[in-house]
Amino acid sequence: MNEAPIDRLLALMARLRDPERGCAWDVAQSYETIVPYTIEEAYEVADAVERGDRGDLRDELGDLLLQVVFQARIAEEEGAFRFDDVAEAICAKLIRRHPHVFDASGTFLPPERRPTDPAAIQAAWETIKARERAEKAAAGRGEAAGPLAGVSRALPALARADRISKRAAAVGFDWPDAAQVLAKVREETDEVEESLGAGEPEAVFEEIGDLLFSVANLARHAGVDPEEALRRGTLKFERRFTAMAARLAAEGQALEDTALPAMEAAWQAVKRAEKV
Repeated sequence: MNEAPIDRLLALMARLRDPERGCAWDVAQSYETIVPYTIEEAYEVADAVERGDRGDLRDELGDLLLQVVFQARIAEEEGAFRFDDVAEAICAKLIRRHPHVFDASGTFLPPERRPTDPAAIQAAWETIKARERAEKAAAGRGEAAGPLAGVSRALPALARADRISKRAAAVGFDWPDAAQVLAKVREETDEVEESLGAGEPEAVFEEIGDLLFSVANLARHAGVDPEEALRRGTLKFERRFTAMAARLAAEGQALEDTALPAMEAAWQAVKRAEKV
């Protein structure tokens, strides 16, 4: 009987971590040293999805799976838990959080017992998650229970702002429409301007934070993922900047020796070319 790929991966990871015969680099790693690679691999998965490259997506998902296997192997070595425990935990969570699909054993509910309203399903999901957070807090795990508890501080700042604002909105602490959020963005912009004029670096720092949080709220009201919007905006800037540099180089101008007005003219030319 052929070995299942996941079993082969687990065995390979165990061999790499073997203190005597394994890889010295792999043996030296810890939970903490692996985390940056885990985050990087998650972003590479997102990049492969964005580019529509299914072959690359397969490879990047493998790299991300390796991070899970690596962390689980370290945990197994210290007697905390095993990879199978990780898989069992997520299976149990999926069943627990989908009472509209499964009974307690994971068996499909009959069609007449399945709700079909997405809003009701989402509300039930959030209720279940809130109860789980409260139970974890009562058991001394995770943050203290509260309406904003459980939003990872390791998230990118803009994505975390989006999650936090959604939590606040879920209990009614929100602007009624996007127009009022836009007014708040303008208000925060004015406060940044005032702080800059007063020459108060700490106040500028704080007001820019308030401005970015308001922009995240505006994105939410507009139905836009702020992290994705910023990522695409940055990619657009990168594409245009690269094209501007290439245009200047074709004219015999080195970017570092080009005056700003000439750069701006080339930039506008690139923008016009994109619209053709």
